[in-house]
Amino acid sequence: QVQPVESGGGLVQSGGSLRLSCAASGNIVSDNDMAWYRQAQGKQRELVAYITRGGSTTYIGSVKGRFTISRDNAQNTVYLQLDSLRPEDTAVYYCNRRKWPPFSWGQGTQVTVSS
Repeated sequence: QVQPVESGGGLVQSGGSLRLSCAASGNIVSDNDMAWYRQAQGKQRELVAYITRGGSTTYIGSVKGRFTISRDNAQNTVYLQLDSLRPEDTAVYYCNRRKWPPFSWGQGTQVTVSS
């Protein structure tokens, strides 16, 4: 069963930075368009950014210019660089493939931004 493993979250002050990592087994990363999602408490999970197999990237408006998604196929890892963090970015962040159905969801990694 494929299940990505996220890491790198933490508690930071507003304006701070974090780098999230997502590791997956086999060729999951190289064979798929990969995405980062987040779920804030009491809200639905939302897509934050995705990167195609060819390396093209797309972001939701609220994170554009602040977050950067990247991939390392050789390491089977997807990254999300979070800069200029805001309190409204507080959420559990997950990675998964972009297309439906997703793989089994991992535990995610908590990002908390204090004001």
